[in-house]
Amino acid sequence: MSERMRKIVANDLVAVITGAAKGIGAALAREFAIRGMRLALLDQDGEALASTRPVDVLTVVGDVTDDTVLLRLRDETLTRFGDVGLLVNNVGVLSKAGPWASPDEWDRTLNVNFRAVLSAQHLFVPHMIAAKRPSAVVNLGSKEGITTPPGHAAYSVAKAAVKVLTEQLAHELLVSTGGTVSAHLLVPGYTWTPMNFHGKDGPHDRKPEAAWTAEQVVDYFLQRIFNEDFYILCPDNEVTSEMDTRRIQWSVDDMIHNRPALSRWNPAWAQKFTQWMREA
Repeated sequence: MSERMRKIVANDLVAVITGAAKGIGAALAREFAIRGMRLALLDQDGEALASTRPVDVLTVVGDVTDDTVLLRLRDETLTRFGDVGLLVNNVGVLSKAGPWASPDEWDRTLNVNFRAVLSAQHLFVPHMIAAKRPSAVVNLGSKEGITTPPGHAAYSVAKAAVKVLTEQLAHELLVSTGGTVSAHLLVPGYTWTPMNFHGKDGPHDRKPEAAWTAEQVVDYFLQRIFNEDFYILCPDNEVTSEMDTRRIQWSVDDMIHNRPALSRWNPAWAQKFTQWMREA
């Protein structure tokens, strides 16, 4: 564990988590509470948020796309705790809006998955810089924002934007704070969460064998962030880290080799991609 990160994920320090009522956000809240951190949690599901019940917690119920809600989260966090050691922009929503769908169909997806992240950074990061103490921002990305498979254009665009935003943030923080404040991109794999499995708490729903639990994602995340990794790409029970590497390399090579867009899913290239994966 790096000394800097040990000072961030530590007893009595403060973690702010959006989308904290369920899934990965709730698993992070439970883990940070075990480690003695104080928590500021935001979610629009007030009932589920109340059920987290860590020892020292501030809860704000509201829509993450509402700037007044995020402002209240920041102000109440600083009033109660006086500081922020860790900001986790976790909230997300899926969408099947396609590339020629109405912009109105894209708005919610872009606002939740990207603009809310940008707004939270705008509100919290200046204070984290001014505090001149070790702190970190963690943004939730997606593999769909890296290899951008067809079928979820709005979601892929939003998550690709989060990736670029977080890379830019990490660089600017390194330049401006010398690494005192850092940024990290957490990219879960196939994960058993309410976002991916609507109604997962129903009595007949079961976790697929291929999926990781939110707790497994959190365990992997902590191992990697304690090593100060920026890119934290999680495997799952079906996709290994080696497979992720090959898929990402193929995606990047589309541009380098002037292949068709998304050639991995192009019928003329599908067999070549399959062979590429077998060579791993």
